[in-house]
Amino acid sequence: MDGTVLVADDDRTIRTVLTQALTRAGCRVHATSSLTTLMRWVGEGKGDAVITDVMMPDGNGIEMLPKIAQDRPGLPVIVISAQNTIMTAIKAEEAEAFDYLPKPFDLPDIMKRTARALEMNARRAPVTAEPEPSDELPLIGRTPVMQGVYRTVARIMNANLPVLVQGESGTGKTLIARALHDLSDRRALPIVMATPADLTDLDGPAKLMARARGGTILLDEIADFSPEAQGRVVRMMDAPGEDRPRFVATMQTREEHANALRDDLYYRLNGAMIDVPALRDRVDDIGLLAAHFLSRAERNGQPPRRLSDQALELLRRYGWPGNVRQLQNTVLRLGLTAQGPEITEPEARLALSAQPHAGPSLNTGSSAPVNGATGGDSLQSAVAAHIQRYFDLHGEMLPQPGLYARILREIELPLIEISLDATGGNQAKCADLLGINRNTLRKKITELDIRVTRRRKLM
Repeated sequence: MDGTVLVADDDRTIRTVLTQALTRAGCRVHATSSLTTLMRWVGEGKGDAVITDVMMPDGNGIEMLPKIAQDRPGLPVIVISAQNTIMTAIKAEEAEAFDYLPKPFDLPDIMKRTARALEMNARRAPVTAEPEPSDELPLIGRTPVMQGVYRTVARIMNANLPVLVQGESGTGKTLIARALHDLSDRRALPIVMATPADLTDLDGPAKLMARARGGTILLDEIADFSPEAQGRVVRMMDAPGEDRPRFVATMQTREEHANALRDDLYYRLNGAMIDVPALRDRVDDIGLLAAHFLSRAERNGQPPRRLSDQALELLRRYGWPGNVRQLQNTVLRLGLTAQGPEITEPEARLALSAQPHAGPSLNTGSSAPVNGATGGDSLQSAVAAHIQRYFDLHGEMLPQPGLYARILREIELPLIEISLDATGGNQAKCADLLGINRNTLRKKITELDIRVTRRRKLM
């Protein structure tokens, strides 16, 4: 690696680590804790690449990027930041940063990116400043998979391509779809949530287009639309004319839906794709998300709460089938019911044991399995063992009120899921199998947050 790298960070440890690593790699390094000094070096023509923190004692590193591009066109700047929100990544992308890494970063990774920056000769023009969008988006995470989502959003938000956002229920697909609109150059135009009912009539597409007025049409869970409604979406996307809206759709994975989504619609929507990771694939974000939920609850008037290390570790080991939505509900409940400022491990264990799906980490070697009987056990004995274990977890205390409804929910959820799988996702057949009204089944599917898919595979 050859060249001079300018490093600006107010953390002495980071400056030292980067200086030593880059020097060993053959680079010359100038390091400073001041943005003023960094800008003076840039103005003097020093440096072949820049690594800068965002929040510095004398300014904001991202805000300096347009000035750097103006003074030194083509000088690549790598932004590093402990502010691991989607806005940080988007602002870095908008300001034409060469790259963006969240702290803490992986040293070999930043060395590879710096090597690429030193080889980069293309000019990066400054962008026109626009009003900054709100920083209140609940899209946070420092894990590599979430940083990848942020980068993708930043790169495609102003493109005219349709976008398909895929992910499991509760991962935040709709939030990301809305962020694509709210952060784009269409933000002043309407965003219209299209429902199957909007596409029942022949004039439904025309009405949607008129409401959108060149903004964004959001098709939430598009695979749940009927084939006729999907066909109208196809014709709507193919309609010529000015002020065409942008189409953004969300759905669970293509494989899970099998033939539920028409191929011609899938190919039209898949101009760009964002895969939203499941919470189990971003375990290191759980502490960050939990702290965010507790902080927001405190701002809304609830007592301040924090997770103990043991409680956080328990949350990290849990399976979270309901993803971020389930985590949010659990953490908010803990914030309300905790006996003190610190949420303890027993309190967290109690909350998780009452979840519809108990995570495997809640089982102990001496306990009976949570999810069914073994050997020749009857359903009744398996349920009895489960309930007894639930009471044992409380020691001398009684469970929280509402136990009857919680236990019935635990039985009801797998019963409906397995029945839906056995009937291939056909709700009419499933309702007949269970002996309940179809409207009742639909209500239960909504209440229990059950995904209705084709060829569903149960774990």
